[in-house]
Amino acid sequence: MQKAAVVAAIFTCLSTGTATAATVYDNNDTVIELGGRAEARFNLSKENKGINNDSNEFKDKSRARLALKGKSVINEQLTAFGKYEAEISDNKDSTITTRYLYAGLDTDFGAFSYGKQDSAQVMLTDFTDILSTFGGDAVDLVDGNKDKRENNFLYVSEFNNVAIATNYITENNNDAKDSDSYGIAAQYSFPFGLNLGAGYINGNDGVDIDANQFNFAISYEFNNMYAGATYANGKHGDVDLSGYELAAAYTFNQFTARGVYNFQQSEINNATTDEVDYFALEGLYKFNQSLRTYIGYKFQQLDEKDDELQAGIRYDF
Repeated sequence: MQKAAVVAAIFTCLSTGTATAATVYDNNDTVIELGGRAEARFNLSKENKGINNDSNEFKDKSRARLALKGKSVINEQLTAFGKYEAEISDNKDSTITTRYLYAGLDTDFGAFSYGKQDSAQVMLTDFTDILSTFGGDAVDLVDGNKDKRENNFLYVSEFNNVAIATNYITENNNDAKDSDSYGIAAQYSFPFGLNLGAGYINGNDGVDIDANQFNFAISYEFNNMYAGATYANGKHGDVDLSGYELAAAYTFNQFTARGVYNFQQSEINNATTDEVDYFALEGLYKFNQSLRTYIGYKFQQLDEKDDELQAGIRYDF
């Protein structure tokens, strides 16, 4: 039973995402944890000036997150769990957004949950979505591949070294469109740091718009070094799509250097267009398990896009 919960925590955020979450209630087989972050950050880019150049290149992107996670033992075969996480953006409207809101049951056969949560493919796309600033833009070819999907039924389990997840996203009535999809993903972990994964999504991204996508992922970790790659190929209506992401990281004491490359291309009527094409480098320094600071730079390869610099300091609680 616990294996399924551990696997689910990797890509559905059953944990708060920080190592400092505090237990605020622990009684009668029920545990509730509270955690979150305060993150002051900014972005510098000509794109922030807008089409009419009516704004500044400097843009504050500070935010805060608050997460509640709970689990309750029903019997030896069943454990209930749930999570709510909200994000508050530091802007003139102080926007509050629900990031995750789901509940479910963990059983001897896997974990079942429903709500706003990640798709099954996120355990593969996380191989290369490793930066605090940029990245993770090239392999979400269809809507059903993304994280934080509403009306999402998810099942996840683990068999020896194989993690398996499948999900079904129902039509979002608020969007008044046909947007249901289903997906399945699997990951095999070797004992020497190598991970291999594959996934598939099929469904609709709107009325009469068929969408599908294949994912392939690989990662390798050895001592202080990490490398990962994801490749995606799919179709959105009459448009053929493909993309890949490369990622690498090296940690030295409390400092981590990271880099990614993201590329995505579309094709229709034998005409191809580069949709995403950039490098990004980032340096991160952890003072302790609660406080970190980082700075990243995006080198755009598309003529119509401008480079970006982003930096911040983050406190986890």
